Amino acid sequence: VQLQASGGGLVQAGGSLRLSCAASGQILSSYAMGWFRQAPGKEREFVAATGRNGVGIYYADSVKGRFTISRDKAKNTVYLQMNSLKPEDTAVYYCAAGPVILSAIATASGYRHWGQGTQVTVSS
Repeated sequence: VQLQASGGGLVQAGGSLRLSCAASGQILSSYAMGWFRQAPGKEREFVAATGRNGVGIYYADSVKGRFTISRDKAKNTVYLQMNSLKPEDTAVYYCAAGPVILSAIATASGYRHWGQGTQVTVSS
């Protein structure tokens, strides 16, 4: 399984971007799929995820109400719609997939497969 993230770019504060993560090979429906981000000098942090078997959607408090994660099983693709972007959203965004249990949905170590990352830069 390989994950290919795309859709990053440069946007002004208040703008929007949609990230895509396409999976080659078969992503099991039982896998959770998530987005994480890492800003320079900071640790990788959880952004959003859909749970195993498509059950549940989870967001970091910092993005609730602004970001939306969705999953197209037929296309083996997960999306992250990002609205009302802020300069503090600037980071490399990574998609991930794995057999993650709910209690660990926000923990990077639980994900087995990772995309290469896509840069999101929000200017003030």
